[in-house]
Amino acid sequence: MKKLYALLLLALFNQVIMAQKTVTLQDCESQFLSKNLFLLASQYNIDASKALTIQARIWDNPTITAELNAYNPERNQYFDIGKEGQKAFGVEQLIYLGGKKRNEIKLAQTNEKLAELQFNDLLRTLKLQLRKSFYTVYYNTKSLETTDNQLTHIEDLINSYTVQVQKGNLPLRDLVRLQSLYLNFKNERMEVVNDNIEEQGNLKLLLNSQENVVPEVSKEEFDKYLKTIPFDLKAFEDEAIVNRPDYLAKQKDIEANELNVKWQKSLSVPDITVGANYDQRSGAFNKEANLTLGIPLPLWNKNKGNIKYAQTILEQSKVEKQNFDLQLQTEITSAWNKWDESRKNYIVIKPTVNSDFEAVYNGILTNFQKRNISLLEFTDFMESYNQAAVQLNELKKKVALSGEELNSTINKDLF
Repeated sequence: MKKLYALLLLALFNQVIMAQKTVTLQDCESQFLSKNLFLLASQYNIDASKALTIQARIWDNPTITAELNAYNPERNQYFDIGKEGQKAFGVEQLIYLGGKKRNEIKLAQTNEKLAELQFNDLLRTLKLQLRKSFYTVYYNTKSLETTDNQLTHIEDLINSYTVQVQKGNLPLRDLVRLQSLYLNFKNERMEVVNDNIEEQGNLKLLLNSQENVVPEVSKEEFDKYLKTIPFDLKAFEDEAIVNRPDYLAKQKDIEANELNVKWQKSLSVPDITVGANYDQRSGAFNKEANLTLGIPLPLWNKNKGNIKYAQTILEQSKVEKQNFDLQLQTEITSAWNKWDESRKNYIVIKPTVNSDFEAVYNGILTNFQKRNISLLEFTDFMESYNQAAVQLNELKKKVALSGEELNSTINKDLF
């Protein structure tokens, strides 16, 4: 009854797996670009920067003033604003001098470009995470399939040995050995399952999806990471300088800080206020029309503190850019070495591990069932086979992940 129940659960589980649609990396990336909440939220930063550029182009509104008589004591009349009364009107407009408005607009436009570069860098970072999680889930799943297949065979053997041990036909130590092997596989499986749960969660978050992702990787898609790419630091660095948004953002940050210094210096130039007013009776003569000019005297506030602060931030950004140049070279070298080492390790081991791998496993299992090999030989082989199968998937995973890290470091699909 228990076995029947287990078979029903297994069948139901297989139906669920079959119902889940396998997806390619291209499918995931399409959904990622359209549904990822991090990207959608970051897009608002660009829109906000564009709004600030619009605002920077707008001049201050003119100021209109009105002066109306409240009480005329000579005529004992309230609100005497008629032809014989008193009223005055004025209008003033602030005129920017020293290139303030021009510098403010340029700074806003630069910050807008900076926001776009920051968005592109977020896209680069999340895209790498998506690809790494995709390949991790795929190769972890392959390892689990191998382990689960062995666990099924071992479980059948444990059930058979349990009956024979109870009848006294087999020693207890053989059953204990099988149970120990079973528990060992279970523990190793749990580590892979936990890793898969975390990476599956990352995929769901990146894709804004509630359903599990079942990755599918073709042989051609994996083999592309095995092609030979010679190491050329200068060529890689030149491509990274052109392609990487975080590097371009460092350059744009220096440009923005230079514009900020100019803007702060221009703020020290006094602005002029131009206006006109009309006074009906209280001026030097009736119906007086005047032109007004006003300018602050730069006696105390010459914006020295803000200018010094802007210059300091500019120098800081230049040093950060120099440090990033060195960091970029280190990142490229490290990423290429990781990929090349992973590729070499896989190429060396591939001929011996892949050759008739499944056939050897089936042959050993058949020979054990025919009692042609001992239990000790069988369990030793099972352990070695499982380790080799899992390690092979780990090698493949490292090749793909290191290849994607190299792609991301240069921000160009080299594979």
